Amino acid sequence: MTPEFVVDLGQNAVRTVLMIAAPMLISGLLIGLLVSIFQAATQINEQTMTFIPKIVAVLVSLIVAAPWIIQVMISFTNNVFQSIGTVGG
Repeated sequence: MTPEFVVDLGQNAVRTVLMIAAPMLISGLLIGLLVSIFQAATQINEQTMTFIPKIVAVLVSLIVAAPWIIQVMISFTNNVFQSIGTVGG
């Protein structure tokens, strides 16, 4: 196992994690921004007002993106299993 192989595997793992987490993070960010703008416009400073919309947005984006997430995870896992044969010393 070469250092290049380990670095490449680590980079692919981090890239996969970022791709999988992106839909939920982006939807939470956008909803948080919209709620913040609403709070600034109405001068309502309720801290708990942001939690429920963010939770719902993240849940909905997870449900919508679940097939794609599963496909990305299966593809990454297959690539890892296929590369196991090349690791032998």
